[in-house]
Amino acid sequence: MKVIRLMALLYIAVLFFNFTQKTETKPTLFIVGDSTVKNGSGKGDGGLWGWGDFIGQFLDTTKVSIQNHALGGTSSRSFQYKGLWEPVFKQLKKGDYVFIQFGHNDNGAINDTTRARGTIKGIGNETEEIDNLLTHKHEIVHTYGWYIRKLVQDAKSKGAIPVIFSPIPRNDWKDGKVLRNNESYGLWAKQIAEQEKVAFIDLNDKMSLELEKIGESKVMGTYFYERDHTHTSAKGAVLSASVIAAELKKSNNSFSKYVVANPKIKLPKKKKVFLIGDSTMANNGNNENAVGWGVAFPKFCDTTRIDVINKARGGRSSRTYEFEGLWKEVRDQLQPGNFVIIQFGHNDAGAVDKDKYRGSLKGNGTETQIVNRADSIKETVRTFGSYIERYIKEAKEKGAIPIVMSQTPRNEWPNDKVELREDSYNSWSKTAAENQGVDFIDLNVIIAKKYEALGKEKVKSFFPKDHTHTGLEGATLNALTVAESIKSLKKCALRDYIEIPKKKE
Repeated sequence: MKVIRLMALLYIAVLFFNFTQKTETKPTLFIVGDSTVKNGSGKGDGGLWGWGDFIGQFLDTTKVSIQNHALGGTSSRSFQYKGLWEPVFKQLKKGDYVFIQFGHNDNGAINDTTRARGTIKGIGNETEEIDNLLTHKHEIVHTYGWYIRKLVQDAKSKGAIPVIFSPIPRNDWKDGKVLRNNESYGLWAKQIAEQEKVAFIDLNDKMSLELEKIGESKVMGTYFYERDHTHTSAKGAVLSASVIAAELKKSNNSFSKYVVANPKIKLPKKKKVFLIGDSTMANNGNNENAVGWGVAFPKFCDTTRIDVINKARGGRSSRTYEFEGLWKEVRDQLQPGNFVIIQFGHNDAGAVDKDKYRGSLKGNGTETQIVNRADSIKETVRTFGSYIERYIKEAKEKGAIPIVMSQTPRNEWPNDKVELREDSYNSWSKTAAENQGVDFIDLNVIIAKKYEALGKEKVKSFFPKDHTHTGLEGATLNALTVAESIKSLKKCALRDYIEIPKKKE
């Protein structure tokens, strides 16, 4: 027994030794850079991504580990004086790699009270002594090249292998060509690489060539957004990473062996926005005289990152939307992080116990009424508020984010003012939202103010069919108002996916 036990222990020891040896010999790729390498927290903040967020999909991560230490807003200088290089340097071991890309922020002010991140242009030994207004410390500022060289030499001192990159191009064009930085930071990065005899990847030029193949018009909105010419979308970051992988693969650098031949690229999964409500929100077929605002709403959303799924249905109330199983259909599709916009009220004032059987009880209470429907089915009817609260609660249980809105106003003008429902469905919707702690938008009041500013005659053209349903022009105005209202919700995650067109001057 003792011999068997000893052999078992010896076997375990050998396994443990082999495991630790493999763990110790697996190299790590450390990435340092600015927001074009990792934007924000690296989770697509504002729809913007860095190439460091996707480079792992092009690599065999069973053979190389990845640590992305890039930080937005940093320059080659501030990355070091802020102490961000230090934890990387301490971890470096022989055989590790360091990818270095800076330049976008090095052109900033050398000394100010906000960022103090600028470097002296070039690769020489010029210096400037300052009392840093941001850190309140005395500092000797060097050239861009000096800071890049320091990173390279530090890495080499640990036996690590540095690779220098020129900064990715901005989405700036002239005569069909992307503007290069090959006379400034791209050039200086290359010169340091040559002097230090380390690998250099001209990411600026190689990515520019790929963008030019795609064309300026197709790049905008897909690889870059109009609001930002520096930071890439997810697709832009993947493009950048693919260029890097291709350049690494054909280089003599030892890192090339970690580049996979046929990478399987996974873009961030789109969020879903479900709309539930009645015909004033719904897609009402080919009826151009009854267009719900949900039809126009995607125009004001970043549909590269979210899908708007319009599940509103004409003629439905908060009650019938549940009774007919329409809510169950939506609820069963909900995933954590989805959004649900809830808007009812136009049909809830109908009869409770006859005709279309769509009326709900008034208010937010818990009272109920048993109704014998014409199809011999008994139904327990609840209050309008309780239906709204059920949708909210069940959406939250699935990890979705509900937003409640009051109904759109009708084209009714008693006393020359748009008629509101402030004491009924507006109020009850708001109370339901407050009871469940979710955002509420009083769309009824907000749109009414817009109508009154436009005047009766103009608003009349929005309602070609009747006083309730808008045509496309009216639906678009309402959809824009919804988008603007969501954008103003400071704590609502959906606001990040809303895109309001710039007003033409």
